[in-house]
Amino acid sequence: MEPLISFLTNPFLGTAVWQWLLFLTIVLAILAFDLGVLHREEHEIEVRESFLLYGGYFAVGMLFGLWVWFQMGSASALEFYTGFLIEQSLSMDNVFVMAMILGFFGIPRIYQHRVLFWGILGVIVLRAIMIGLGAALVQEFEWILYIFGVFLLFSGIKMFLSKDEVEHTDLSQNRMVIFIRRHFRVTDDLHGSKFFVRLPDKAGKVVLFATPLFLSLVLIELADLVFAVDSVPAIFAITQDPFIVYTSNIFAILGLRSLYFALAALMHRFVYLKYALALVLIFIGCKILLHGLDIKIHAGVSLGVTFALLAGGVLLSLYRTRRQVA
Repeated sequence: MEPLISFLTNPFLGTAVWQWLLFLTIVLAILAFDLGVLHREEHEIEVRESFLLYGGYFAVGMLFGLWVWFQMGSASALEFYTGFLIEQSLSMDNVFVMAMILGFFGIPRIYQHRVLFWGILGVIVLRAIMIGLGAALVQEFEWILYIFGVFLLFSGIKMFLSKDEVEHTDLSQNRMVIFIRRHFRVTDDLHGSKFFVRLPDKAGKVVLFATPLFLSLVLIELADLVFAVDSVPAIFAITQDPFIVYTSNIFAILGLRSLYFALAALMHRFVYLKYALALVLIFIGCKILLHGLDIKIHAGVSLGVTFALLAGGVLLSLYRTRRQVA
């Protein structure tokens, strides 16, 4: 018994092993409930159900933040909630890309939840690798935080000045799509909810083919990696605790994926959201650089500014597009 207790209480990346296991157990439990109970039978997820799913995931994330408050202190909880909010907001741009990918491959709404759900498992692994590498770099080279700050500052400025070109992207010319189609067998048509299917090849031999459902899953995973390049450094700017960074990331992404079906129908109204996100990146980048001048911004202030910018962008967007039909 003592070896087990010793193992569970030993720190891993600065946090006790039992706390990591508790977090992973919660995540796997809600994913099992999502797939095994709520979506045992595939069906189209309407806007109302999407909001209800998001509400459930959001509540779990908020409750986990309260647990962090009692277990690790108020400062860690504020950092968790700030990271939770930043990751959700920065990942909203990903909704445009996911909608574009699923639309390009003609994935029916009834199968979209399946793609997004299995994409979550990939996110859990890929974000763990990225955050682990980021934590190791920050611990070894503290000055890399200032590189993060400059990167976020210029990313925010670039986002603020850029034009939205998502709708004009031709995925048939995407390098990953070309690579997969060139090196693997891929069907042109969907085969229900299957990622892979056995079909006869040109020689009549029954072999394994990937379907467009699998292609869309791969591209969504790659898109998440691209967006993580902004969001992971942004949360490291708030806290360097790998546990807070990782848990806030995963809970935020879980909620956003469930909200996809509502956001995809309403994103055309969030015309100023991009500018609010850009200002958040600029603020966080400046926060890091000011820290180098011994000017520290309290975590509560960071949370308040981030919330105010995002709320302002959403409310202004809804007001200016109030006459549009959602």
